[in-house]
Amino acid sequence: MAETGDRQLFSTAAITSFRLNGQFLAIAEELAVPAGLTAAWWQVLGAILHEPLPVAGIARAMGITRQSVQRIADIVVDRGLAEYRPNPTHRRAKLVALTEEGRAAVERITPAHAVIADRLAAELGRQRFAEIVALLTELSAALDAITDRT
Repeated sequence: MAETGDRQLFSTAAITSFRLNGQFLAIAEELAVPAGLTAAWWQVLGAILHEPLPVAGIARAMGITRQSVQRIADIVVDRGLAEYRPNPTHRRAKLVALTEEGRAAVERITPAHAVIADRLAAELGRQRFAEIVALLTELSAALDAITDRT
């Protein structure tokens, strides 16, 4: 019987995660459009906000395929939001780095992002919100552990 319960928990967790993903993507799209970005572009630019990364590093950080990141990286580089730089640790895997234009685009999202974050914190309560984020992080790490995806 526990097996059935575990399977149901897993299915419910997956379905809820898919729904959350859709909700977060819809919000991200709404926030990104006024800044001249798409949610996908924002996701890639956000990954390199603090340091340049190779495409594979962005893919790992975001949990998406390297091919998807490469396609988006090429677009944001073409639009002047990011640039390719030499990678001192790997000759062929260039680093993707944010340009000033890219940083400005991400910063244009900040005020609306803050409003949504504050509204969600008010809805859940700041402490509960922090607990939920910690649990989601733990769930993600557990999935990495059981699937050898790190």
